[in-house]
Amino acid sequence: MASPDLRLIKKYPNRRLYDTRTSSYITLADVKELVLAHEGFKVVDAKSTEDLTRNILMQIILEEESGGMPIFTAKMLEQIIRFYGHALQGVMGSYLEKNIQTFMEMQNKVKEQSEAFMGSKGFANQEAWSQFLAGQAPVMQKIMSNYMEQSQKVFLQMEEQMQSNARSMMSGFGFPGVDPESGSEGRDKPGKG
Repeated sequence: MASPDLRLIKKYPNRRLYDTRTSSYITLADVKELVLAHEGFKVVDAKSTEDLTRNILMQIILEEESGGMPIFTAKMLEQIIRFYGHALQGVMGSYLEKNIQTFMEMQNKVKEQSEAFMGSKGFANQEAWSQFLAGQAPVMQKIMSNYMEQSQKVFLQMEEQMQSNARSMMSGFGFPGVDPESGSEGRDKPGKG
């Protein structure tokens, strides 16, 4: 059962969504508005009570990607698909989530700074904010490029640390090719071929 502060939406077999708070049927566009308003909600199957929130959010993303300017390129989607079933699948999800959160924090900082400079009414509407950001595209591109370089370095360091930990752990089991003293592969040691 959803917590009292979460808005409960039931999905019926006829694919209709029923908002239990307003006692009315709603559309995916209405659910998108809940997301934009930062309103907590949970979508469940009306019969089985299975949580369908992710499915509904994916449908909204699919609709958004189909119209206008998509966020995900085909190449990016291919790369994401390759992570399913991969050993780092779980890491990838939290990595993306943290990167998006950091991006949102950067966006909020830029907005706060612009409001401090222009006043709170300077970018009161979304259109003015979009125009401001369009003019700041080269600056944002550089910031994002630097952020991505740093992010890549952190990810590589994490990968190296995981490999080092795995070598150390496996050295105790006597796996072939792993030097039990150093935990590194035997071929890296002088005198080994």
